[in-house]
Amino acid sequence: MMNLLSISSAVVASPLLWSMLSSTHAFVLQPPATTFSITSSRPKSSSPTTTTATHQSRQAQQRRSSLSAVSRKDSYDVTLLPGDGIGPEITEATKVVLEALSKRCGFELKLTEALIGGAAIDAVNDPFPPESLSQCLASDSVLLACIGGYQWDTNPRELRPETGLLRMRKQMGLFANLRPAKVLPQLIDASTLKPEVVKDVDLMVVRELTGDVYFGTPKGITVVDGQRVGFNNMIYSESEIDRIARVAGDVASKRNGKLCSVDKANVLDVSQLWRDVVTKVIASDFPDVQLSHMYVDNAAMQLIRWPKQFDTIVCGNIFGDILSDEASMLVGSLGMLPSASIGESGPGVFEPCHGSAPDIAGQDKANPLAMILSAAMMLQYDLDRPDEARLLEQAVEAVLDQGYRTADIKQEGDGCKLIGCKQMGEAVAKIVAEIELPTGASATTADVNA
Repeated sequence: MMNLLSISSAVVASPLLWSMLSSTHAFVLQPPATTFSITSSRPKSSSPTTTTATHQSRQAQQRRSSLSAVSRKDSYDVTLLPGDGIGPEITEATKVVLEALSKRCGFELKLTEALIGGAAIDAVNDPFPPESLSQCLASDSVLLACIGGYQWDTNPRELRPETGLLRMRKQMGLFANLRPAKVLPQLIDASTLKPEVVKDVDLMVVRELTGDVYFGTPKGITVVDGQRVGFNNMIYSESEIDRIARVAGDVASKRNGKLCSVDKANVLDVSQLWRDVVTKVIASDFPDVQLSHMYVDNAAMQLIRWPKQFDTIVCGNIFGDILSDEASMLVGSLGMLPSASIGESGPGVFEPCHGSAPDIAGQDKANPLAMILSAAMMLQYDLDRPDEARLLEQAVEAVLDQGYRTADIKQEGDGCKLIGCKQMGEAVAKIVAEIELPTGASATTADVNA
């Protein structure tokens, strides 16, 4: 269960995750349960921060109790959403890694697949069927691969894969999306920008996920004066802005204390409200956070010109959709970047930032590392296993240190070995089985005896 407090405490325990902070058929497929050992009760609210002033205490309680906490337990139920395109391939590679981790650390992870996206449309004519929603809500966490493909692009809006993704976010209350971008030294040459521009880039985009023009009504296509007219509604309520500003403030306070709010307040009334509310929240409840504001067009330029000026960025749904993809390419490949979507209660959804890449689906060319790192984020934040999460992070970096690359991160003349999706998953799994355990990670009896 993702929560704001666990984000705060987990940051210190897992540097890479923090800094790097898209199916069943008509029936449910249940692969053999993997093994892990995890604990937990799930409080409905976290304890309010104690302050000296009554007003500060009330504000702190509002900020801290908006998301629920989780503690460890011995067995978890996790829903897998393989989705479309390369999704099933990277899901299988990630399952191999999780199986290796389970054998190494000895806790139980029960994995059950469910439908979403094009696979769901083909199977039950619904991009996110009620059965999938029920299963996700009943789980401790959700791990999503990716959705979409050319064959569904001409479907009616209600029968497109993206509609299922948006519905999942809305129905599960996933209002905050954390999308990190950190340039790893092993992959600095994979970026299309000069090394001196991207070296040491480490930023986080906090994107509001359930409001804005994607969800605003009225919307549609109608006929006016004999011609078709399409329209959408960019709309935010004060409470929607307030809660995402609190998440961003908390994230920024646990990083380097810098927060840039992105809007278009010079021409959009909704952005003026956004700026007013964000300013009020940060000033009243995060006084140690340095807040700045930037118009979205300038932000898009500055991310390319001087990305190191940013630490934490907060923005609405459509601006965040665009800027987070732009920021992720500073790293050189979407195939390296995980993300987390969180709500006020219930499980989070963890997914790679990349799309379904239908042009390479089924060819063993996909990069599974972003989904493996998304699984690490899941362990870190929803399942309260920071040490096991750190082990996965270290295994991914070790694979890169060993010179293994998938096609998206392979550079001509780099001396690295080109491998496929399946082999990359196996390489990470092998390191997971052999790498020194982080402090606090449990080991199986066989591992201890060895």
